[in-house]
Amino acid sequence: MPQPNTPFSDASALRDYAEKTARIVPGLHDLQTMAALLVAERAPESANVLIIGAGGGMELKALAEAHSQWQFVGVDPSQPMLDLAATALGPLAARAQLHLGYTDTAPVGPFDAATCLLTMHFVPVEERRSTLKEIHRRLKPGAPYVMAHLSFPQAEEERALWLSRYAAFAIASGVYPENARKAASTIGSTLLLLGPEQEEKLLREAGFTNVRLFYAGMAFRGWVAQA
Repeated sequence: MPQPNTPFSDASALRDYAEKTARIVPGLHDLQTMAALLVAERAPESANVLIIGAGGGMELKALAEAHSQWQFVGVDPSQPMLDLAATALGPLAARAQLHLGYTDTAPVGPFDAATCLLTMHFVPVEERRSTLKEIHRRLKPGAPYVMAHLSFPQAEEERALWLSRYAAFAIASGVYPENARKAASTIGSTLLLLGPEQEEKLLREAGFTNVRLFYAGMAFRGWVAQA
């Protein structure tokens, strides 16, 4: 999830967060809808769902609106982002417990499902496996886990190509070209990303089974798996 020393800790930088995110993530609202559908395949009607990287509240709100009996625990290390989530949820906030911290300090559950959207690419590569294991151990056997984030082939030429495509989509969505290219350059220089095959390998090593790709949007990929 976003680290405390990123702009996600600066409340003034979070204006129009949802709108800005929708401009850089292809099919963002459909991604959230798909996440709700995939969770509902195996979760009970009154599911207790763990949301990793809950700051901003978009994912929480989409799932809460889709299923009126679900309860949530949302985890994020940024208080401004959690404040934004509470505001975005409005009356739905009564069904969500917002936890300031990381996965390893989150309530142990066990939960009926978990999601992690647009977050795992911020987790240092050396911590990915342990983070996934912490999610896994908080889930009931067979519970669904849905995650999606930046992931594309990491060979040098491929990496450059996919980062250029990331920028191109943002520009086509209304982001100023200079800002889009700067964002792509920052991602390339600061985030240690993994290719899709590496992501799936880590999921299996953390104990997840039935790992399946369900979403591919330019530089983003999404998977559903079972605990």
